[in-house]
Amino acid sequence: MTDRYTVISADCHAGADLLDYRPYLEKKHHEDFDAWAASYVNPYQDLLADTADRNWNSARRTAELEADGIVAEVVFPNTVPPFFPTASLTAQPPTRAEFEHRWAGLRAHNRWLADFCAQAPGRRAGVAQILLNDVDEAVAEIRRAREAGLTGGVLLPGVPPGSSVPELYARAYDPIWAVCAELALPVNHHGGSASPPLGDEPAARAVFMVETTWFSHRALWHLLFGGAFRRHPGLRLVLTEQGSGWIPGVLAMLDYYHGRLVAASAAGAGTAESKFGAGLAAGMGKGPSEVWRDHCFVGASFMRPHEVPMRDRIGLDKIMWGSDYPHDEGTAPHSREALRIAYAGLPRDEVAAMVGGNAARVYGFDLTFLDALAAVHGPAVEEIAEPLTEVPAGATSPAFAPGGSVRVW
Repeated sequence: MTDRYTVISADCHAGADLLDYRPYLEKKHHEDFDAWAASYVNPYQDLLADTADRNWNSARRTAELEADGIVAEVVFPNTVPPFFPTASLTAQPPTRAEFEHRWAGLRAHNRWLADFCAQAPGRRAGVAQILLNDVDEAVAEIRRAREAGLTGGVLLPGVPPGSSVPELYARAYDPIWAVCAELALPVNHHGGSASPPLGDEPAARAVFMVETTWFSHRALWHLLFGGAFRRHPGLRLVLTEQGSGWIPGVLAMLDYYHGRLVAASAAGAGTAESKFGAGLAAGMGKGPSEVWRDHCFVGASFMRPHEVPMRDRIGLDKIMWGSDYPHDEGTAPHSREALRIAYAGLPRDEVAAMVGGNAARVYGFDLTFLDALAAVHGPAVEEIAEPLTEVPAGATSPAFAPGGSVRVW
């Protein structure tokens, strides 16, 4: 038998074809849905292309992932849920007037996703969507989604500056953290979901690309300084598709501010910043690096070569590789090559943890079951050990971009 890795992609995306969401809506919304669907113009070319069915065609998806060496996936949203002006990942928090319809649309997606995951038992961990406008409704949906079989946890919506809902450090969200800790569900915060509106000028697109991951990182220090991890010791946070090379530097920065603001204030030391940390010590508990060690993970997605040497500082038990299937920036159908360019030459146990073992632990996959599938479809250990000398023709993923030493937030 060939020795193979069990690869779990911690970052994949799926969703229903637009009209296929209709049966998953409550009947009272059908008429409004028909009117919305008739007028909606999809702005995403990849959702209009012949390959769009990768989002909902279960058989095609399984076959393509297996051909790419992947036997299981964490499934984030991708297509447009009912009543949304844009895809849910990038939509701004709804106004009070929009809330009922938007909330109905997300619940329809969660119902669809549960059925989609059930088509590949043990191989898909679906991530449930919520809104933050009504915390009690969110808690009820988290429980319902888990009972329906969604094991990927919760997608934490972005809260851009100036939003209509409280910032993520607010104690108003404690019931959400509590139910996720109780049910052992990770709280996922995906890149691209927290940027403020930037307008339509050409420069806005470039500014979005530069800033979008930074705005997503904010969830880490909001929950940390807000004391969520102290009040809910079982809470786990996963930061996905935001890179990983930024983590050691940001943790060092947060540790610095913790020392200057929080620890100094608690000790009565007179630092210039200590007045800004008054009252935080009792509420925060552990310092930033300790919180990261005990509660946090990174869905590193097509990990780049310059990030790999930082794996010990990030935490080998924290890193989860992802292919970002079916996005253009994803590694498919060249995921084996993406694994080689990142992980060639590393110890086998380290690679096994980053490409599958950590994700199995965080999301509750059965490795015994998946190992049997990997024995047929997984990449060979000796294959991944071979350094990549030539980028595959047609590869579009940043995993293969030159200049890998460039810092990514």
